[in-house]
Amino acid sequence: MSPKSTSVAHADGFEPEFVERMTEIFEERILFNRVLGLKVDMMSAEGVSGHINMRPELIGHFAHQRLHGGVISAGLDAMGGLAVMAAIGARHMDEPPAQRLLRFGKLGTIDLRIDYLRPGIGERFELRAQVMRLGSRVASTRMEFLGADGKLLSTGAAAYIVS
Repeated sequence: MSPKSTSVAHADGFEPEFVERMTEIFEERILFNRVLGLKVDMMSAEGVSGHINMRPELIGHFAHQRLHGGVISAGLDAMGGLAVMAAIGARHMDEPPAQRLLRFGKLGTIDLRIDYLRPGIGERFELRAQVMRLGSRVASTRMEFLGADGKLLSTGAAAYIVS
């Protein structure tokens, strides 16, 4: 599959090839992210952002049309992982993009906490994640899940194995 053109905002000197491949991996190759409809909006070493559009198959409470809590949890976990991948990519800018992309093979969630603050009601949701610490073996992240109006709906914190 060839990289598709992307409109993901990026900083930190990431090459377009790196951003396109990361976006393709995240949005298309990680099939569960495709099921959720996760899309990347911004990628930098300091953090990432993306969004999910509400669809009927994501509803958890039919009477109130609320987003399923598992969608929120999985979305925040995925965005935390993407933030770690971007931070690792930025740490190794001396390597070619293809070589940096191989560094994510061992990335996995080892701890995840989600706090549900308000119901997920709306047509579009924004997800943000930032790396708090990137160690040689473990990375720690913080994540936010917001409504279209910018109101904070859920928060998350996670640890990821990176080696």
